[in-house]
Amino acid sequence: MPPKIKTALIWIIAIFLVYAIVTSPDRAADAVQAVWDIIVSAFSSFARFFENLTE
Repeated sequence: MPPKIKTALIWIIAIFLVYAIVTSPDRAADAVQAVWDIIVSAFSSFARFFENLTE
């Protein structure tokens, strides 16, 4: 992908995220919380997996 298109896409995504947060902060917070829960769950599952390997 050409660098100018990549830069334009990054700016468009950033502007959309700012717009989404400003217009609906509650929904934006819910989305961030959901993503955080997924990340924490994934790391917990990896930890459990490796813990079971060592037993």
